[in-house]
Amino acid sequence: MVNKEISSADEAVSNVQDDAVIMVGGFGPAGQPTELINALMRRRPRGLTLISNNAGNGDDGLAALMKSGCVRKIICSFPRQSDSWVFDELYRQKKIELELVPQGNLVARIQAGGSGLGAIFTPTGYGTQLTEGKETRLIDGRHYVLETPLTAHFSLIKAQRADRWGNLTFNKAGRNFGPIMAPASRCTIVEVSEMAGLGELDPEAIVTPGIYVSRVVHVPAVQTHFLAQGA
Repeated sequence: MVNKEISSADEAVSNVQDDAVIMVGGFGPAGQPTELINALMRRRPRGLTLISNNAGNGDDGLAALMKSGCVRKIICSFPRQSDSWVFDELYRQKKIELELVPQGNLVARIQAGGSGLGAIFTPTGYGTQLTEGKETRLIDGRHYVLETPLTAHFSLIKAQRADRWGNLTFNKAGRNFGPIMAPASRCTIVEVSEMAGLGELDPEAIVTPGIYVSRVVHVPAVQTHFLAQGA
C-alpha cells in the first residue's frame, strides 16, 4: 500500500544533508512551505544552495533560513525588495552568493531539469552582464543564449490538498512554482493544508501527479496561520 504521508515536518526533512541543493516554492509568502522551512532550520544543515523565486521577506521563512547560517548560495530572480533586509545584509557582508536569473529563464531552466533536457536556448538576457561568458547562437535571425537546466536534491513545496499517493491540487496563486519544481528534484516534500481520501480528488483537477511526490506532511491551514504569527 502506497502511503507517502509523513507524521511531521521534522521527519520529512530528516535526511537533508550539508551542501544539498534545495528548490523552495513560493511567490513571496504565497505558496511558501513555511513549516518545512522551519523544520529545516531545526535540523541546521550547512552549505545549502537554494533555488527560489525571491530571497525572502521580513524575518520569516526563507529569510530566517538564510539568517540561521544554513545557506551558502541562492539562485533566484527577485532578490531585493523593501523587506529583503536579511538577504541584503548577508550579501553586503559577502556571507551569501547570488546567482541572478531572469524569472522566465528561471522557470524554463527548472522545467528543463524536470524534463530531462540537456540545455535550452533563450533570447532573454542576450547582450547583458547576466550572460557574459555563455554560449550564444543565431537562430532564424535572432540571438539566443545557452542556459543549463536546474535540478535539486530536494524540493520543498506547498499544496492545498493531497491524497496519500501524493496527488496534489493547489490554491490559486499558491500554485506558482510548485508544479515545475516537483519533477526537477530527486525528492519532493510537500506541505499540504488538507488530506483527501483516495478517489476524492477529481482527476481533472490534479495538477501534480503523485509520481513526482516523495513525502506529504499535513499542516492544517489553521496551524499554518498560527505558526506564521510567531506563536
